[in-house]
Amino acid sequence: MKKQLQDHKSSNHISSRLRILISVSSLVTFGFCIGLVSSLYVRVGFPCAQTKQILFRASPPRPPPSPPTLSPPRVVQDRSSVGKEGFIGPNGYVKPGNFMHDMEDEELLWRASMVPRSRKLPFKHAKKVAFLFLTRGNLPLAPLWEEFFKGNEGSYSIYVHTDPSFDWSSVPKSSVFYGRRIPSQVVRWGTISMLDAERRLLANALLDFSNRRFVLLSESCIPLFNFPTVYSYLINSTEVFVEVYDDPGPNGRARYKSILKPAIELRQWRKGSQWFAMDRGLAMEIISDEKYYPLFQRYCRPSCLADEHYLPTLMNVRSFRGTANRSLTWADWSKGGPHPARIGRNEITVELLQRMRNGSACSYNGRPTRICFLFGRKFLPNSLSRLVRLAPKLMDFGGS
Repeated sequence: MKKQLQDHKSSNHISSRLRILISVSSLVTFGFCIGLVSSLYVRVGFPCAQTKQILFRASPPRPPPSPPTLSPPRVVQDRSSVGKEGFIGPNGYVKPGNFMHDMEDEELLWRASMVPRSRKLPFKHAKKVAFLFLTRGNLPLAPLWEEFFKGNEGSYSIYVHTDPSFDWSSVPKSSVFYGRRIPSQVVRWGTISMLDAERRLLANALLDFSNRRFVLLSESCIPLFNFPTVYSYLINSTEVFVEVYDDPGPNGRARYKSILKPAIELRQWRKGSQWFAMDRGLAMEIISDEKYYPLFQRYCRPSCLADEHYLPTLMNVRSFRGTANRSLTWADWSKGGPHPARIGRNEITVELLQRMRNGSACSYNGRPTRICFLFGRKFLPNSLSRLVRLAPKLMDFGGS
């Protein structure tokens, strides 16, 4: 009996040791597996989720997504402006391209504001005058301007902003105005839309580095001198031609809006003719103005007449000193009213044109001169025939 009890205890001891051995073996095996997986993770660098997916995934891997379809690059048609490596060459910055681009105002002004302001360019180019025509439709005095520009190609650029509804295809291909229209919008007199149009004209002209002077004109304007005289006067001027003055009356300070404070105080409010002649520096200031122009857009309603006040006020608040403080465009205000007198065929005489050309006294580059106006305005379409007849002799078109 005693022997049987001893044999039973011995059997239980062996079973206990066997269970311990099996448990230890299981732990060792499990630890080995863990170590193997950890080693694979460290060596290959897969994240845990990817390791599980690689080791235990039963289904085949998904195919990679197809690469996105890319649009072909835009082909540049004007090879004269593109270098051997496809970069834009010097001609691309001074040779006018297609004016009818698809840029909205915001992009156009941004692009123009990025144009270098340096007067010196790393390549030779002719200095040009940009003639900016702000019109309601056609150009009834175009034949006179054709004679003015004839023989002076390469010294000028032309930009036309007209009503979008006007059919510009009626302009003949032989005209200097052909293809010179820029993307335009409707303009209403006395509203901010007129200034929007002026900024579009300036921005488009600024894209051409060779444009050094910018002159705003209308369809009723005429040149009073031949092209060489006008060109020399503008290019060699040390000042810009913007009229700036303080008008304390009902057509000046009375148009001021107190809501413009504190950015613009009443004492800073100025007035002047919208018909300017300026350089690149001032043109850049106008198209990149993000402080004062939005105020005029928001608060300067028709009674304010933004086209007569924005530019003079801007120059005053920014203390711009390089202005001759006069316009180069003659107009007859002797009859009073909000608009100058219109000049028809019967009013045009040699004496009238001579008075426009030499009937005033002013200074040019610090010296006295009798040439104070280069252009005249408010000429009716029926004045064309007499102007064309008088111009060759009186204005010396085609001469130097």
